[in-house]
Amino acid sequence: MALLHVDFFSDVLGMCQQMDVILPEQTHGQIGMEGVRGEGKYPVLYLLHGMSDDHTIWQRRTSIERYAADYGIAVVMPTTQLGWYTDMRIGYKWWTYISKELPAICRSFFPYMSDKREDTFAAGLSMGGYGALKCGLLAPDTFGAVASLSGGVDAIDCAKDVDSEGKNGTLWFDIFGPHDQIKGSDNDLFAVAERLAASGKDKPKVYMWCGTEDFLYGQNVRMRDHLNKLGYDLTYEESPGDHQWKYWDEKIQTVLAWLPIKK
Repeated sequence: MALLHVDFFSDVLGMCQQMDVILPEQTHGQIGMEGVRGEGKYPVLYLLHGMSDDHTIWQRRTSIERYAADYGIAVVMPTTQLGWYTDMRIGYKWWTYISKELPAICRSFFPYMSDKREDTFAAGLSMGGYGALKCGLLAPDTFGAVASLSGGVDAIDCAKDVDSEGKNGTLWFDIFGPHDQIKGSDNDLFAVAERLAASGKDKPKVYMWCGTEDFLYGQNVRMRDHLNKLGYDLTYEESPGDHQWKYWDEKIQTVLAWLPIKK
């Protein structure tokens, strides 16, 4: 595998950005692992971070480069600060950046990266789980499969928690606006899932995992039931655990094995 640290300019955000990118490489002489590189263009996984983290966190907390080596897949790890993968009410257009501009930039930098829907995936944890699911539901023409690990998938519920606890209230308002305006908007993934199901467009494959002791567990169960009712191709798993990296390190390996990567 090749690991690249990329500094570039985003027109959408109007500022310089960073991402780390893992590219597949066919290798035989490395000690302890081999790399796989298929013929033609390679699939890509956009791997999204949570609230307290940035584009480096998946490498610092997991062995994502080693895990991805067996699959011949590129892994793009961007940063979106605390933007919740959303075009903020007051602030930056993180959704436009992550769903439109970033894939175009990556394909221009790396011409062997596939631009096909069936080769383009997103996954993330916590806030990044929300972002990954949003990619699949709101940009289904771009993302063919998405995975949420311990995702904060109910923005309305999260907003209520902020209001009741008095934490990050200004930040949350700047991102989503008043919480009573989230319902039915493009930031309400329950509503977005309904609209996509009713549209007749191709729906993404979805994987979800959440620990049964996680404070976001209730949100994930509600989303599971909602997607099943709407007929999504959903793989849902749960197991004992809370909101910690020791679980995400294990489950990102499950996600890689689950992705519909063409052999």
